[in-house]
Order: sequence, then structure tokens, then C-alpha cells
Amino acid sequence: MAGFSTFQNMKYTITTILFLIASSALARGTYQEPKDFLNNIFKNNPPAIKKMWITGKTREVVTEILQHKPSRLRVNYWQKGSRSVWILDEIGKEQPVTAGIVINNGKIERVKVLIFRESRGDEIRHPFFVKQFSQAALNKQLQLDHSIDGISGATLSVRALTKLSRLALYLSQQIKP
Repeated sequence: MAGFSTFQNMKYTITTILFLIASSALARGTYQEPKDFLNNIFKNNPPAIKKMWITGKTREVVTEILQHKPSRLRVNYWQKGSRSVWILDEIGKEQPVTAGIVINNGKIERVKVLIFRESRGDEIRHPFFVKQFSQAALNKQLQLDHSIDGISGATLSVRALTKLSRLALYLSQQIKP
């Protein structure tokens, strides 16, 4: 009987390891291609791409929001009237999270995780989480004007998406409609 118990323990351990590997692989993925996100937002007629240079005072503020220097000197965005779309990257724990963020009249209209490259924390992609960002704006301290509930085990992913939302709001303030 002792051999049977050891076999059961080993079987349980192997099953657990395989489950953890599989769930880690499932967290990573492209949930929507950026071009498809743009087509969805602009009803298959996205405006021409625009570029914003991240220099001077803007670079200082971006560094403050991200809590590190930006990795790029310019950011792409798309704009129609008072509505702008930003596709931005930020490191979660070790890998970048790519999000599409729609800003309309100074408030977040929509946030969507497009590509998630981490092994955990992908809960930030679900509607129950991203809907918290809806209608958020920046206050004078460059923070969101309402709180975002975290997700246990996804703290760094939550922080990354919050930073990206703040960044998109700030950058949208720098453009003219």
C-alpha cells in the first residue's frame, strides 16, 4: 500500500506541474491585433497615424507617470475630433503589456489589453477589470480621479495598465482636437 500512496503523490505532483505550465502558457497571448482594435474603434475607417515626440517637459511628465524614462522618443496615436486612440506598452513584471486606450473629451472611453506576454496576471484583460477605467480622468497630481481595484497575483500587471491609462490621458491633453 505504501507504494500505491507514493505513486498517487507523484501522479498528483506531475498533474499539478502540468496544470501550472499550461495555465502559464494560456496567460500569454494576442487577444486582439492592434490594427483590428483600431478598425473596431473607428468602424473600419481609422484616421491617419500621427506621431507625438516625447521631449522636454512632456518627457519629464512621462518619466514621472511611468516611474522610468520612456523607451521611445515618439508615440503613435490616431485622432478624430476630440477622440484619440493610443496603443502603448509597459512592462508588467518582466515583459511588456500592450493596451489600446481610447480617450474622448479628456476621459477614458475604453481600455483593452491587446497583447499580454507575462506568465501570470492576465486577469487584467477581462471586462470586469478594465471597465473600472471607464470615464476616468486625470487629477492635478496626474493620478486617475477614481481608484482602481487590484487583483491578487496580478499587482504588477494592474500597475502597468494603470500607468498606461494615465499616460494616454496625459498625452491626449497635449494634442489639439
